[in-house]
Amino acid sequence: MRQIVLDTETTGLEPAAGHRVIEIGCVELVNRRPTLNRFHRYINPEREVDRAALEVHGIEDDFLATQPKFAEVALEFVEFVKGAELVIHNADFDIEFLNHELRRLPDMPQGVHNFCGVLDTLALARRLHPGQRNSLDALAKRYNVDNSKRELHGALLDAQILADVYLAMTGGQASLSLESEPARAASAGAVELSIDRRGLDLVVLAASAEEARAHEAMLAVMAKRGPPIWRELEREAAENAARRAPAAA
Repeated sequence: MRQIVLDTETTGLEPAAGHRVIEIGCVELVNRRPTLNRFHRYINPEREVDRAALEVHGIEDDFLATQPKFAEVALEFVEFVKGAELVIHNADFDIEFLNHELRRLPDMPQGVHNFCGVLDTLALARRLHPGQRNSLDALAKRYNVDNSKRELHGALLDAQILADVYLAMTGGQASLSLESEPARAASAGAVELSIDRRGLDLVVLAASAEEARAHEAMLAVMAKRGPPIWRELEREAAENAARRAPAAA
């Protein structure tokens, strides 16, 4: 499975008010493993950056004036992400801006959903952590992801941090290092060590009846705040199994 963790920076908050994308950062995951494949471009928005936005990302007009326009990088971007699932924090914001940029170009797909799936990690985090802060910084702290280099927002850095957060939030995975590219390339060639488990007898301890009752009682208390997410997953798995049973017969 190929996923692209994506982030953008913009001149302001509303594409309908004429604001534009100024930076796109993408990190590739294949079967939940980070690769060295990246897409990172700064973009000339052909307008000024709002002061409030400048305070967030620090990307100045003079620098952007020297960068390519979106029309010059659009095809490369589409080809990089095509067919992948995009993993985005607060996806509606980024997708709205990207769609706005694509619709300005007659020969481009008119919407991201035409060539990509989208997974919103903000919606996922709200399901996992209802009632808590679920900003990227808050999630990085919750999952012990290093975001010490994030003094200002930046699309590629934020995509790298989000990749680590997403992998931790959905079951854990080797950390996506923020070290230099040569160091990552060197670490990619490291030899994996295997452990010989032959003759190892693992003891599985089942819960006692009393422990099982106490566990169910605790789940009942937790359920008063809403059904636990694993109960939803168990129900979905049971429904999927029931649908597959007639076909197997």
